[in-house]
Amino acid sequence: MSLLEHLAELRQRIVRSVLAVGLGAAGILVFYDPVLEFLTRPYRDLCARRPEFGCDGTLFALGPLDGLSARMRIAGYGGLVLALPVLLWQIWRFVVPALTRRERRWTVPFIVAATVLFLAGCSLAYWTLARALEFLIAWSGTDVEQAFQITKYVSLVVLMVLSFGVGFLSPLLIVFLQLAGVVTPRGLVGQWRYAIVTIFFVAAVITPSGDPVTLAALGVPLTMLYFLAALVGWLLTRHRAVEDWS
Repeated sequence: MSLLEHLAELRQRIVRSVLAVGLGAAGILVFYDPVLEFLTRPYRDLCARRPEFGCDGTLFALGPLDGLSARMRIAGYGGLVLALPVLLWQIWRFVVPALTRRERRWTVPFIVAATVLFLAGCSLAYWTLARALEFLIAWSGTDVEQAFQITKYVSLVVLMVLSFGVGFLSPLLIVFLQLAGVVTPRGLVGQWRYAIVTIFFVAAVITPSGDPVTLAALGVPLTMLYFLAALVGWLLTRHRAVEDWS
């Protein structure tokens, strides 16, 4: 295709992606109260389990726009999560013309794996949230009364979910780089010390809370996924990997 045809194709993919996110956001707005209850459940359960913290799970709006801001933020990011399969499909369809027929066979596995990994990361972030809050509240001091602002709480939850979800997509990138011949399984395994240091450094940077609980909850699975990606890359390129290891 010509440059103008590529731009037209890109515009079409962007429009479809935006529409998918918009529809997902609209669905979140319709079911906003159950979604908000789901997001605040870890905090409410923590307050019920640790009464010495002096909280009851209530979130506070300290300004007239806080409630609206939290609602729109949840709707926007929720729509992004719901539209993830569509977004991945549009991205893949845009790059398909540059791929060979053999590479195009990875379309469905790529979409499925990316969706599963992203949702697994989001689930882990949600499971870790209560423990991260427990650590942060405990370290705030016994004389500090907990009163969480709704916008800041929502921002923390959203950033944690997205950071875990995006982080869990890294194995796909590693596998892709092996398929493209940029890296080899031998090189990945040989540099495992640097990889682990890099993983935990990146995890410390992208996690919004910065507590050791969240850092370990993200860093340890990413380390395991790193070696799993190396194994998958070796299985997919074993004819080249065997030569490289010999």
